[in-house]
Order: sequence, then C-alpha cells, then structure tokens
Amino acid sequence: MSSSKSQFKKLTKEKLTKEKLALDILTNVRPSPTLKSRYSSEEKIEKIKFHFSEIMKYLDLDLTDDSLKETPKRIAKMYVNEIFSGLDFKNFPKITIIENSMQYDQMVCVQDIEVMSICEHHFLPIDGFVTVAYIPNKKVIGLSKINRVVEYFARRPQVQERLTKQIADCFQYILKTDNVAVHINAKHYCVIARGIQDTHSTTTTSDLRGAFKTIPETRIEFLKQCRTRFNE
Repeated sequence: MSSSKSQFKKLTKEKLTKEKLALDILTNVRPSPTLKSRYSSEEKIEKIKFHFSEIMKYLDLDLTDDSLKETPKRIAKMYVNEIFSGLDFKNFPKITIIENSMQYDQMVCVQDIEVMSICEHHFLPIDGFVTVAYIPNKKVIGLSKINRVVEYFARRPQVQERLTKQIADCFQYILKTDNVAVHINAKHYCVIARGIQDTHSTTTTSDLRGAFKTIPETRIEFLKQCRTRFNE
C-alpha cells in the first residue's frame, strides 16, 4: 500500500472514530428540537441562499445593488458554517481526557467564557459569559476543551435554559461525575432590539449538580466565582 493511501485510510479511521465518540456523547445530552438532516452543507447553503433572497425581495430590497446582491449567500454560509455549526454532530470538538493521576479532588472552575448564541424565538443574538466547574472523580479534561464544548452547544438556535442544561449534561457524561456546575449570565437582543427594548437587563441561569447542589459550602464557593461582567 502506498504511503498516501495508508495516510488516507488512517485519517478516515480517525474521522470515523471522532464521529462515533461525538454521537455517543450527544446521545447522552438533552437534544435541541431538530429534524434528521436531509441535505449536505453545500445543499443547505444553496437552499438558504435562495429562500433568503425571497425574504429580501418581500422586504422590497433591490438585490441588483452591489451592496446587497451577495447578502443571501453571505447569510447562508454564515448560518451553515458558523453560527449554526453546532447543529452538525461532526463539528463536535475533539475532547482530551486524562486520568486523574494527581488525585485532585477540589473544584476546577473556568470563569468568564465568552459565549455568543442565537435566540431561537427571534433569531437575534444571546451574548454573555459562562462559568463551568467540576470536581474530578477519575477523569480530568483539558481546559480549552471546556470552552470548545460551550461554543459547540451555543452554535445553534437556543434558549438559555437549554444551553445551560446541555453543557452540564455533556460534562457530567464525559467526566463521569455528578459534581458539575454551569452558570450563564447573558444579554438577549430580542429584549434589547425589539419589544421592551431594555438595554440593561441580563438573564442568569444555573445548573448545579452533585456536591454543588447538596453541599451549601460548595454551592457558595462556586457561585462566588460567577461574576456578572456587564455591570462592572
């Protein structure tokens, strides 16, 4: 077998293994309200491009204008490849887990993870900060992977309550521990840009599990790490 064929086979095997692991993890995370995908990414881009062009026409926008003519394509690519990329399980991040050989048994906390999602009610941004904590059992996760998991679940139409739960479900499963806590403080542009048009209010959600829920001292220790950044 040639080296190029051998490398291709190895890469294909690694890709399939990564996808299998992603499906296993996501099976243990509460789902978003989605349908089984019928289209490739390229097909989705073409269909969204067409339909968004129709929306713009109904708004009496001139698609022959050089500032607007590429907008449907830009929107379609942004939806599929960027802000809604978390709808595709193949984009679930590679997770690095190591044995807790150091026998660390205190809280690991990552604060102020910037998060940007899209409200599924009005398709306007949710902009905020996430704090994630866990108490290791036998496994420890690479710190940057915590940020990547948060980003993955944020990259889809969301409500903040579900986003909070999905992040907690994921870490509880992959770390094999009930001692997981997630806190989100965010601004919702469906509140800022329309309706009440309140530019100051923020929304806080949290999911406390295991010791974070049952032991008052652990709960307080975690919540002290959960600062609200917007009003600082």
